[in-house]
Order: sequence, then C-alpha cells, then structure tokens
Amino acid sequence: MDAELRVPADGAFVAVVRTTATGLAARLDFTIDELEDLRMAVGEACALVLPEAVPGAALDCHFALAPGRFTMTVSVAATAPELDRDGFAWQVLDALADDVVTEITDDRFSVSLTLRASLADTPVDH
Repeated sequence: MDAELRVPADGAFVAVVRTTATGLAARLDFTIDELEDLRMAVGEACALVLPEAVPGAALDCHFALAPGRFTMTVSVAATAPELDRDGFAWQVLDALADDVVTEITDDRFSVSLTLRASLADTPVDH
C-alpha cells in the first residue's frame, strides 16, 4: 500500500508527518519500540531536508508499506542542497533506519528511509 502527504516545508508540520508515519506503520508488525524508532527517524529525515527547502516549498512525503517493512521518502524543492553526513540528524537516522538513501538534484533534495519489523522475521507457532 502506498500513501502520500504534502505539508508546508515548515518545522511546525513535522509532528503531522511523524504522526501519519507511525499511524501507517502501526498497521504492520512493528513493536512499540520500533514505532518509536520510526517516529524519531522520520523527524530526523525531515530535519535533514527542511533547512534546504526554498521559501514557500512543500514537504512531500511518500509512504510505501509492505508486510513488516516501512519505507518513506521526504523531499523538498531546493536550489543548492547539501547533505551534512556529520550532523546529529544524519547520525540518528543512520542508526535507526535499516536503509537510508539520499538523492540530490539541481532542484530537489530527498531522503528515503526503510525500517523493518523484527517480528516480521520471527516464525509464529500456531
């Protein structure tokens, strides 16, 4: 299942993005701790892209849900984006997410993150 969300590229809307992401991921086999990790990772992904947004831009969010796997891409219009891989946001995101992919073009900056549920890999005895 895929879903999309567009909000103003303003830090005041990060809570909406985090709430949406964790609400969608709650439908998967994530534990409470994994949902909290996801919530933090989403916030840090937003923290990476928002400072690079051009004035008046939107924060575009794409969510891809699969059994036991949550993937999200956040992106903004940006004129000369730079990725700070030494900053706090990157370090937290890299520690929490199973996969992190960034894409920088002349006019767009995006961060994609994937988290997998640990319970999805555990066989269930019936």
